[in-house]
Amino acid sequence: MSWWRRLFGGGRAEVVEQPVTIPAPPTTEQIVTSVDAVLARTSGKAPAAVTARVQRVAETVHEMAPRLDRLGAGSQQAHTVVATATSYLPEAVDAYLRLPRDFADRRVVDRGKTSLMILCDQLDLLGATIDKISDAVSRADAVALVAHGRFLEEKFGTPSTLNLPSTTPGSLPAPGTTSGPPPLEAP
Repeated sequence: MSWWRRLFGGGRAEVVEQPVTIPAPPTTEQIVTSVDAVLARTSGKAPAAVTARVQRVAETVHEMAPRLDRLGAGSQQAHTVVATATSYLPEAVDAYLRLPRDFADRRVVDRGKTSLMILCDQLDLLGATIDKISDAVSRADAVALVAHGRFLEEKFGTPSTLNLPSTTPGSLPAPGTTSGPPPLEAP
Protein backbone atom coordinates (compact mmCIF):
# COMPACT_ATOMS: atom_id res chain seq x y z
CA MET A 1 0.00 0.00 0.00
CA SER A 2 1.31 3.42 -0.89
CA TRP A 3 2.02 6.08 1.67
CA TRP A 4 -0.72 8.21 0.07
CA ARG A 5 -3.38 5.58 0.68
CA ARG A 6 -2.18 4.97 4.24
CA LEU A 7 -2.30 8.71 4.91
CA PHE A 8 -5.71 9.36 3.36
CA GLY A 9 -7.53 6.12 3.95
CA GLY A 10 -6.96 3.72 1.12
CA GLY A 11 -8.91 5.12 -1.77
CA ARG A 12 -12.64 4.91 -2.09
CA ALA A 13 -14.68 4.91 1.05
CA GLU A 14 -17.02 2.01 1.35
CA VAL A 15 -20.65 2.96 1.55
CA VAL A 16 -22.60 0.98 4.07
CA GLU A 17 -26.27 0.95 3.22
CA GLN A 18 -28.57 1.30 6.15
CA PRO A 19 -31.83 -0.59 5.90
CA VAL A 20 -34.80 1.68 5.41
CA THR A 21 -37.66 0.98 7.77
CA ILE A 22 -41.07 2.22 6.84
CA PRO A 23 -43.44 2.56 9.76
CA ALA A 24 -46.60 0.50 9.60
CA PRO A 25 -49.78 2.45 8.95
CA PRO A 26 -51.95 3.06 11.99
CA THR A 27 -54.48 0.38 12.81
CA THR A 28 -58.20 1.00 12.97
CA GLU A 29 -57.94 0.99 16.76
CA GLN A 30 -55.16 3.60 16.76
CA ILE A 31 -57.11 5.85 14.40
CA VAL A 32 -60.26 5.68 16.51
CA THR A 33 -58.29 6.10 19.75
CA SER A 34 -56.71 9.26 18.35
CA VAL A 35 -60.02 11.00 17.60
CA ASP A 36 -61.49 9.81 20.90
CA ALA A 37 -58.55 11.40 22.72
CA VAL A 38 -59.15 14.72 20.95
CA LEU A 39 -62.83 14.55 21.84
CA ALA A 40 -61.93 13.88 25.49
CA ARG A 41 -59.54 16.87 25.52
CA THR A 42 -62.24 19.23 24.28
CA SER A 43 -64.92 18.02 26.67
CA GLY A 44 -65.44 20.75 29.26
CA LYS A 45 -62.46 22.77 28.00
CA ALA A 46 -63.81 24.12 24.73
CA PRO A 47 -67.06 25.82 23.77
CA ALA A 48 -69.96 23.66 22.63
CA ALA A 49 -69.40 24.82 19.03
CA VAL A 50 -65.95 23.20 19.06
CA THR A 51 -67.03 20.04 20.84
CA ALA A 52 -69.93 19.51 18.43
CA ARG A 53 -67.64 19.86 15.42
CA VAL A 54 -65.04 17.51 16.88
CA GLN A 55 -67.86 15.04 17.60
CA ARG A 56 -68.97 15.22 13.96
CA VAL A 57 -65.46 14.47 12.72
CA ALA A 58 -65.03 11.69 15.31
CA GLU A 59 -68.28 9.99 14.27
CA THR A 60 -67.28 9.98 10.61
CA VAL A 61 -63.80 8.67 11.45
CA HIS A 62 -65.38 5.91 13.57
CA GLU A 63 -67.49 4.96 10.56
CA MET A 64 -64.63 5.22 8.06
CA ALA A 65 -61.72 3.62 9.92
CA PRO A 66 -62.84 -0.01 9.43
CA ARG A 67 -63.64 0.74 5.77
CA LEU A 68 -60.31 2.29 4.75
CA ASP A 69 -59.17 -0.90 3.03
CA ARG A 70 -61.92 -0.33 0.45
CA LEU A 71 -60.15 2.81 -0.68
CA GLY A 72 -57.07 0.84 -1.74
CA ALA A 73 -53.47 0.81 -0.61
CA GLY A 74 -51.83 4.19 -0.96
CA SER A 75 -55.14 5.94 -1.59
CA GLN A 76 -55.10 9.71 -1.11
CA GLN A 77 -58.57 9.47 0.44
CA ALA A 78 -57.45 6.88 2.99
CA HIS A 79 -54.43 9.01 3.80
CA THR A 80 -56.70 12.02 4.33
CA VAL A 81 -58.90 10.13 6.82
CA VAL A 82 -55.87 8.80 8.73
CA ALA A 83 -54.12 12.18 8.72
CA THR A 84 -57.30 13.91 9.87
CA ALA A 85 -57.63 11.55 12.81
CA THR A 86 -53.99 11.41 13.82
CA SER A 87 -52.59 14.80 12.80
CA TYR A 88 -54.86 17.50 11.39
CA LEU A 89 -57.59 17.31 14.03
CA PRO A 90 -55.33 16.92 17.09
CA GLU A 91 -52.97 19.71 15.95
CA ALA A 92 -55.77 22.19 15.32
CA VAL A 93 -57.57 21.48 18.59
CA ASP A 94 -54.40 21.37 20.68
CA ALA A 95 -53.19 24.72 19.27
CA TYR A 96 -56.52 26.24 20.29
CA LEU A 97 -56.52 24.63 23.74
CA ARG A 98 -53.03 26.01 24.51
CA LEU A 99 -54.38 29.55 24.26
CA PRO A 100 -55.93 31.33 27.25
CA ARG A 101 -59.72 31.08 26.85
CA ASP A 102 -60.35 34.82 26.92
CA PHE A 103 -57.70 35.44 24.27
CA ALA A 104 -58.83 32.52 22.08
CA ASP A 105 -62.49 33.39 22.17
CA ARG A 106 -62.43 37.21 22.05
CA ARG A 107 -59.21 38.56 20.56
CA VAL A 108 -59.14 39.03 16.79
CA VAL A 109 -56.00 37.39 15.39
CA ASP A 110 -56.43 37.08 11.61
CA ARG A 111 -58.70 38.78 9.08
CA GLY A 112 -61.27 39.81 11.63
CA LYS A 113 -61.55 36.35 13.19
CA THR A 114 -60.81 35.07 16.65
CA SER A 115 -58.94 31.83 17.28
CA LEU A 116 -62.29 30.21 18.08
CA MET A 117 -63.71 31.24 14.71
CA ILE A 118 -60.60 30.02 12.91
CA LEU A 119 -60.76 26.66 14.68
CA CYS A 120 -64.45 26.27 13.84
CA ASP A 121 -63.67 26.99 10.16
CA GLN A 122 -60.90 24.38 10.21
CA LEU A 123 -63.14 21.79 11.89
CA ASP A 124 -65.92 22.47 9.36
CA LEU A 125 -63.45 21.94 6.52
CA LEU A 126 -62.17 18.68 8.02
CA GLY A 127 -65.72 17.47 8.64
CA ALA A 128 -66.88 18.29 5.10
CA THR A 129 -63.80 16.64 3.58
CA ILE A 130 -64.15 13.32 5.37
CA ASP A 131 -67.92 13.36 4.84
CA LYS A 132 -67.24 13.52 1.08
CA ILE A 133 -64.84 10.59 1.37
CA SER A 134 -67.38 8.60 3.38
CA ASP A 135 -70.06 9.33 0.76
CA ALA A 136 -67.71 8.19 -2.02
CA VAL A 137 -67.02 4.88 -0.26
CA SER A 138 -70.72 4.34 0.40
CA ARG A 139 -71.58 5.13 -3.22
CA ALA A 140 -68.97 2.61 -4.38
CA ASP A 141 -70.51 -0.03 -2.11
CA ALA A 142 -74.00 0.82 -3.41
CA VAL A 143 -72.82 0.57 -7.02
CA ALA A 144 -71.32 -2.85 -6.25
CA LEU A 145 -74.63 -3.96 -4.73
CA VAL A 146 -76.57 -2.81 -7.79
CA ALA A 147 -74.10 -4.52 -10.14
CA HIS A 148 -74.40 -7.76 -8.17
CA GLY A 149 -78.19 -7.55 -8.34
CA ARG A 150 -78.06 -7.13 -12.10
CA PHE A 151 -75.73 -10.11 -12.36
CA LEU A 152 -78.16 -12.22 -10.34
CA GLU A 153 -81.09 -11.09 -12.52
CA GLU A 154 -79.19 -12.04 -15.67
CA LYS A 155 -78.14 -15.37 -14.20
CA PHE A 156 -81.42 -16.42 -12.61
CA GLY A 157 -84.07 -14.05 -13.94
CA THR A 158 -86.28 -11.86 -11.85
CA PRO A 159 -88.33 -13.28 -8.98
CA SER A 160 -91.48 -13.01 -11.11
CA THR A 161 -89.98 -15.18 -13.87
CA LEU A 162 -88.96 -18.02 -11.57
CA ASN A 163 -91.37 -20.94 -11.25
CA LEU A 164 -91.46 -21.23 -7.50
CA PRO A 165 -94.40 -22.63 -5.55
CA SER A 166 -96.35 -19.81 -4.05
CA THR A 167 -96.66 -20.09 -0.32
CA THR A 168 -97.32 -17.50 2.22
CA PRO A 169 -94.67 -16.95 4.86
CA GLY A 170 -95.10 -19.39 7.71
CA SER A 171 -97.37 -21.78 5.81
CA LEU A 172 -96.50 -25.43 5.41
CA PRO A 173 -97.08 -27.56 2.32
CA ALA A 174 -100.17 -29.75 2.32
CA PRO A 175 -99.68 -33.28 3.70
CA GLY A 176 -98.45 -35.71 1.06
CA THR A 177 -96.90 -32.96 -1.06
CA THR A 178 -93.25 -32.23 -1.28
CA SER A 179 -91.68 -28.87 -0.97
CA GLY A 180 -88.73 -28.02 -3.09
CA PRO A 181 -87.62 -29.21 -6.50
CA PRO A 182 -88.62 -32.62 -7.87
CA PRO A 183 -86.18 -35.46 -7.16
CA LEU A 184 -83.42 -36.09 -9.67
CA GLU A 185 -83.50 -39.31 -11.64
CA ALA A 186 -80.43 -41.48 -11.91
CA PRO A 187 -79.06 -41.86 -15.47
